[in-house]
Amino acid sequence: MTEPNIFVDPNIASTERAFPMQGRYAYLRYDMNENPEGLPKEFVDSVLAEITPEFLSIYPEPDAFLNKYADYMGVSRENVVATNGTDTAIRYLLQTFCGKGHEVVTVSPSFEMYWVNCDILGLKHVPVTYNDDLTINVDRIIDAITPATDIVVLLNPNNPVGNVYTDEEATAIIDAAERNHALVIVDEAYQYFYDHSFLDIARGRKNVAILRTFSKLFSIASLRLGVIISSPEVIHYVENAKLTFDANALALKFGERIMDNKWLIKDLMAKQQGGKDYTLSTLAGAGYEVRDCRGNFIFVRTKRNAAQVARELQDEKKVLVKYWSSGMLAPYLRVSTGSVEAMRKFVEPFLEVDSR
Repeated sequence: MTEPNIFVDPNIASTERAFPMQGRYAYLRYDMNENPEGLPKEFVDSVLAEITPEFLSIYPEPDAFLNKYADYMGVSRENVVATNGTDTAIRYLLQTFCGKGHEVVTVSPSFEMYWVNCDILGLKHVPVTYNDDLTINVDRIIDAITPATDIVVLLNPNNPVGNVYTDEEATAIIDAAERNHALVIVDEAYQYFYDHSFLDIARGRKNVAILRTFSKLFSIASLRLGVIISSPEVIHYVENAKLTFDANALALKFGERIMDNKWLIKDLMAKQQGGKDYTLSTLAGAGYEVRDCRGNFIFVRTKRNAAQVARELQDEKKVLVKYWSSGMLAPYLRVSTGSVEAMRKFVEPFLEVDSR
């Protein structure tokens, strides 16, 4: 690429990015851990009925949503801030609490936006790799935390591997970070599918920030709504760094109405678990090695080359799944889970393609 005759931040200039494929509406989507079916249409219609020209003409006001969300989570309003998805929350936290050239410790592989933001912001990413059996040694995470560490990242459950940490492991990591004056980001994007949170551990700790998203269980990935839950001090500094108008009004309205309809949360959880159980049992019964990840996704070890199977599913069956061309995850496909009806639309073409 020809260099422009203007200043470009060298960290941004050297960052390599890969963006999701476009045109995914034409496919059955099991590749990015979205809900394959989305929210019930009658619920969506009821919220859209509130969207008037006047509503759209006003700048977003997050307090109505955040007051309800804080109450739902059992925290105070001063403990929460809304962001334009957790991608933006990650950027704010790394930008605010990590010095240039300082270290960010994560496991590897993990959600790519952590190391991407390290590249963009000029931070040093310190990856702690998984064992060959896809387990992680917590002592190695603790050993990686040094006085040069400003941030430690725990995804619980982790994406893409799907492992989780015990309370004792999380506490040991948070204590090690505290001794080194580092913030711990606990990314709980998939917490609802695992039903265990480190929120209670984080209460009273000033070096922990928990991330939650409305893209997974709550099924509004297109609207981009995330929340940071932390101490009032951390939230204050994030608010200093954030854009004045961040999360958009439509996302906030959907978030508010989801909080008003707790039945919807239980219904979404039950449908996803039913579909996951169906998929795991069906594939295991067909002789497959399957991994019950703690998020809304599973791993299946294909009988043929996994990348080739994924490409044939995409080209011939209009089915998208996540695959890796190399590395420890290359033998597997990661498959997002939804209702039983949604998962049948994956299982049947998968068994056909992989049995060739």
